[in-house]
Amino acid sequence: MGTLQLSSCGSSFCSPIPSNLISHNITTSHSTSKSLTFSRGKIRAVSTSPKTSESAQAIEPEQQPPVVDFAFVNSVLLPDQTPDVHLRQACGGQKLRNIMLDGNIELYGPYARPLLNCGGGGTCGTCMVEVIKGKELLTPRTDKEKKHLQKKPKNWRLACQATVGKPDSRGLVVVQQLPEWKAHEWKYEEILMDPSESS
Repeated sequence: MGTLQLSSCGSSFCSPIPSNLISHNITTSHSTSKSLTFSRGKIRAVSTSPKTSESAQAIEPEQQPPVVDFAFVNSVLLPDQTPDVHLRQACGGQKLRNIMLDGNIELYGPYARPLLNCGGGGTCGTCMVEVIKGKELLTPRTDKEKKHLQKKPKNWRLACQATVGKPDSRGLVVVQQLPEWKAHEWKYEEILMDPSESS
């Protein structure tokens, strides 16, 4: 069983998540008994800090810029049979496709060549993703999505058509990349942790 603990990106430049530490367990069918913490992500400076003693204090969650946290789960397991999870942050109001491509997240898989996908027009259906958590942050399905995803589960979306929230949105979106190609099953659980217990 791997543990995905969402906290800061491991750098002083990334803002911490503005709530109690939330740990997410991802269990695969090939689960191991190890507890792993995934802390990968892009380092992104959100603001400059003044050169005063106040800069050493933590920024209150209300003062942080609004960002949406993303956990992208790859369709292939790592060699130790744990999920390959990539953590990213982005401002709301953007297409999910742009967030994934800007964050170097695999979106098209075998359709990555220019002539095999429509480049975000919503006509090919090759950018399908499965939204595990955070469906409420996405816009409703468009007519193009309804056409391409008729026989797919309701939580499958076209990344080129789904807009993530508004510019002031906050929250967590967990996305399964390439759901039609995934080689493993896993489940998502939320476990609230007491901040005093974390080290």
